[in-house]
Amino acid sequence: MRLNPAIVAQVREFVAKQFAQETQFLAELVKVPSDNPPGDCQPHAVRATELLQALGFEVEVHRVPADLVRANGMITATNLIVRRMFGTGGPTIALNAHGDVVPPGRGWTKDPYGGEIVTDPIHGPVMYGRGVAVSKSDFATFTWALLGLQELQSHGVTLNGAVELHLTYDEEVGGTIGPQWLIENRLTQATVAISAGFSYAVTTAHNGCLHLEIVVNGKSGHAAMPDTGIDALEAATQILNALYGYRAELAKVHSKTPGIKTPTLNVGLIAGGINTNVVPDRVTMRLDRRIIPEENVAAAESDLRALIAATAAKSKGISVEVQRILLAQPLVRLPGADALISALQAYGETLFETPIAVHGVPLYTDARHYTTAGIPAVLYGAGPRTLQEANGHMADECLRLNDLLRATCVVTLALAELMSVA
Repeated sequence: MRLNPAIVAQVREFVAKQFAQETQFLAELVKVPSDNPPGDCQPHAVRATELLQALGFEVEVHRVPADLVRANGMITATNLIVRRMFGTGGPTIALNAHGDVVPPGRGWTKDPYGGEIVTDPIHGPVMYGRGVAVSKSDFATFTWALLGLQELQSHGVTLNGAVELHLTYDEEVGGTIGPQWLIENRLTQATVAISAGFSYAVTTAHNGCLHLEIVVNGKSGHAAMPDTGIDALEAATQILNALYGYRAELAKVHSKTPGIKTPTLNVGLIAGGINTNVVPDRVTMRLDRRIIPEENVAAAESDLRALIAATAAKSKGISVEVQRILLAQPLVRLPGADALISALQAYGETLFETPIAVHGVPLYTDARHYTTAGIPAVLYGAGPRTLQEANGHMADECLRLNDLLRATCVVTLALAELMSVA
């Protein structure tokens, strides 16, 4: 049952009055670098904690053990949790956003750590900075949604349930010491979750991802007498051709999930050889295989390994080592997410005055850790229709602040509806 118009108006008024403070909160987060790699995110977690405490929240600081941090290719990793109980019973809703970001790279016309605001003649105020859209913006969205719920309760609105802010710092390397670590260590009681996303659609599915490292071993020899060696590069070329042939077959498979097209395969890194005048004895390749929600993850990996082994076997004297580097499960829609999806769509359409679709995306996110654990999860937050419009992972990453304002209202209202507003 939708909220009555008076509550909707109350939330909109509160967020509007608080919006200058919310915007400054976001700018302060953008100003603290949290590039991953190298993954030294402790300073950002410290600043986020200070900002949250200044808003009156108690912040749990959960530092990940150093050996796990190093094993995941990072320097420091800290997970922050803010908990707030409302009434009795009801759902426990986790709101997850990540503070680690990809390095800025080249081509910026704005300071990537400046949090600069420029007024666009069409879209109004726009903030620039690395991570402003992916996903430091939703540190702000979710924090002010929680403040909005507290405001409703202070005005006599009955809420039943709990909210947990999960602010993590390892999404760019897989999320295993962020959300997965929180779940495995029983630090959350979440029954449903929202992960960082964009404003104009509710994301309920995404691809999985498999990264494999392939090492092709041969034997070195003098280039003047190539028959004295076993050419690892020649064998690697045959494996590459087999992989590219397989990629063409994958392109014929189509997902039934709107927003997701086909499985993909990409060989992104190749290294090898000793010198120009030496038969290469070793070639290393890394591939990325995107797995659509309808596929079986284990079968996808098994098929690739079998193809690589069969192709390598055709080259005399060649051995191959295959190591899994990353395996991200696809995000799938669980039945318990239906009420949340409906609420986000309804209030999104009211606030944004446009249809809010339910779709999938071809990338992978932290949300999968919740659904893998049986916790229904969707992606929704502040941002435009596409990652490209926000320049996500590109130069001049930006966020339209009007989207932040409206998304904050939408999330607040959806949470209030889930928590049985009377």
